[in-house]
Amino acid sequence: MSASEADLRPVAVPRTARPQAPRARTMASLRRERDTLRGLTEAGDPTGIERQHGLGKRTARERLALLLDEGSFVEFGMFRRRRDEGPATEGRRPHTDGVVTGSGTIDGRRVFVYAQDFTILGGSLGAEHARKIHRVMDLALDGGAPVIGLNDSGGARIQEGVAALDGYGGIFRRQVAASGVIPQISVILGPCAGGAAYSPALADFTFMVRGAARMYLTGPDVIAAVSGERVGHEELGGADVHGGRTGVAAFVRDDEEECLEDVRHLVSLLPENNLARPPEAPPAGADADTRPRLAEIVPAEPNKPYDMREVVAELADDGDFLEVHEGWAPNVLCALTRVDGAVVGVVGNQPMVLAGVLDSDASQKAARFVRFCDAFNIPIVTLVDVPGFLPGTGQEHAGVIRHGAKLLYAYCEATVPRVQVILRKAYGGAYIVMDSRSIGTDLSLVWPSNEIAVMGAEGAVNVVHRRELRAAADPEARRAELIADYRERLMHPYRAPEEGFVDDVIDPADTRSAVARGLALLRDKRREPPRRKHGNVPL
Repeated sequence: MSASEADLRPVAVPRTARPQAPRARTMASLRRERDTLRGLTEAGDPTGIERQHGLGKRTARERLALLLDEGSFVEFGMFRRRRDEGPATEGRRPHTDGVVTGSGTIDGRRVFVYAQDFTILGGSLGAEHARKIHRVMDLALDGGAPVIGLNDSGGARIQEGVAALDGYGGIFRRQVAASGVIPQISVILGPCAGGAAYSPALADFTFMVRGAARMYLTGPDVIAAVSGERVGHEELGGADVHGGRTGVAAFVRDDEEECLEDVRHLVSLLPENNLARPPEAPPAGADADTRPRLAEIVPAEPNKPYDMREVVAELADDGDFLEVHEGWAPNVLCALTRVDGAVVGVVGNQPMVLAGVLDSDASQKAARFVRFCDAFNIPIVTLVDVPGFLPGTGQEHAGVIRHGAKLLYAYCEATVPRVQVILRKAYGGAYIVMDSRSIGTDLSLVWPSNEIAVMGAEGAVNVVHRRELRAAADPEARRAELIADYRERLMHPYRAPEEGFVDDVIDPADTRSAVARGLALLRDKRREPPRRKHGNVPL
């Protein structure tokens, strides 16, 4: 072995100590020190890694390897460490400071990433940890590329006090600045507590893994101390809680591998930024594609349920779509898919749940999805089968008016191409809110089974003819006659087309081709909103 080769052999260097320069400084020895330190930093602490694996979790670098294209990751700030503050930090200044940051590609498209490392100080956020995240977020915004955060942290580093809190503030400010400019994805793979929970709440999409992810502002111990209430981590802020009750998590998955694979899938459907179009696939011949099964899926009877997912699958290329917030407010369906190679967002009432009515949660869910699609140039297809808003004091007192107004606002503000398809019922204010012509949809199509009215025939007759029915010799027979008359005069499938409120009555089997042709003719739509600082959304 030559002397130069001997100089390049790795040597053991403690992770928390700066390597000592040799007495005779040579380029070979400097390279050796650099390679040794880098290798030890990348390898991580064996004890911490073993503990992480024992919890059923991967390390930060293992997660990045699953998320990104092989060999594409470029790391920033590997050698960064917390400040040396004497005895308080002695032996506790590991390189990376508990977060791996950098950039890579997903299917060849650039993304910026940070992954908190629970094996180092519990992934807690201190000043340098935060500055690394700030740096990668700034680069993502400047470069116009999505930013993805892999969260697995014990929260703010208590020892660093207000500096840690300031670090979180810097993250939140950057997230707001990037909102609607670049896609932001948050992935919860472990604890995410305290102020840290606001970062996923500000992201466009949040993923959580069952059994490992947990997110809350105050933990079980604090709640027990303050209120005496006993609650477990999973019950308080587990993946199913946020996926099904709070709506914070857009996607809940069973394990890290499935979760990160779906993050890749989501990125494949999103543009790099608000100035780019979503990535296109080759056309699939949708403009001439008939789907007779659609007429079989949807019953002609207005009160019979069916699964709107089956309708979306018939419209989508290869039947493939990615549903958002599947577990929360399932009476409305939101999904990203492709129609003839073009990415579209789909909003549809779900007759399988609460007959597809709109309520407070469904309105919020759909409104946020519509606003995201509009911000990132994704056309919107709205599938309507809605009997109205959910009645009751519970909904009224929960602010269904205000929440319904969010959906109304989102559609009215949207400037992307919009296609509405009314399958069956479209009653009252819910008809207006579900992207009717009156609030700006570009193309309104209806099936021959459509019923557009202020309310259903039975309810309308009971209100309009209540005195006549009370005086009738046979109220039930007279009610049946009046209902039949109301349907024939005011709810027949060609009433709205005759008055110009919809553009065409289509064969259900032609829905995919009609939507594809409509999106094609609207592809280059341009509509500039009025000049203003911003609107006042009814939050």
